[in-house]
Amino acid sequence: MWSELRELRDGIDLGTPPRDGVNVSLTIDGVPVTVPSGSSVMLAAAVAGKAVPKLCATDTLEAFGSCRVCLVEVEGRRGYPASCTTLVEDGMVVRTDSEKLSALRRGVLELYLSDFPAEDVEGGWSEFHETLRQCGVSSHPYGEGETHLHSPVDVSNPYFLFDPAKCIVCSRCVRACEEIQGTFALTVDGRGFESRIVAGQDQPFFESECVSCGACVQACPSQALIEKSLFEGGYRHG
Repeated sequence: MWSELRELRDGIDLGTPPRDGVNVSLTIDGVPVTVPSGSSVMLAAAVAGKAVPKLCATDTLEAFGSCRVCLVEVEGRRGYPASCTTLVEDGMVVRTDSEKLSALRRGVLELYLSDFPAEDVEGGWSEFHETLRQCGVSSHPYGEGETHLHSPVDVSNPYFLFDPAKCIVCSRCVRACEEIQGTFALTVDGRGFESRIVAGQDQPFFESECVSCGACVQACPSQALIEKSLFEGGYRHG
């Protein structure tokens, strides 16, 4: 359902914006693929039919590289670079799936789940839930600790609501507000665990500079920002 709400072309999100350059040929999981120079490894993988799991990346926004879910292996390079911010090179050989990559992704997603409503994991239809299923993650090994699960829902806007309990602070809403709409109404306030999305000067959405364009709602991968019209009987929190 999330792909329909986002109006994705053919239901596919390439992860980073398409580029227009000289063709570059590389191999992704043994599959040869040719894409324009300046393209990301993530985009090349999607074109090759080897889509890399992701959260902060989308082809309507410039790469950000914050979620650390889209890590890959590149032959001849050390470490595990983010595929969204790694540009293709001629002759590059990339692996998107290995035991080590799966373990790294599971660890990252389990951290996200430790601060996400447990009752909303099973049966969810957001992009975040699709990524969880893609990586085989449905729970986390952490005990109870400080979370954002009881943060109040902002229902001030007549068209959409913001539930901080489901926010993974991927910054896609902030970037959409800046890059697509040019309103600059949203920011990330705080650092580390204290990081949170705020509108205006830490105001309710409807009292901020927000113009209700919906760019943030369309960009959100976790249902933290979502249209009110989807909840005929009212929104259930927690």
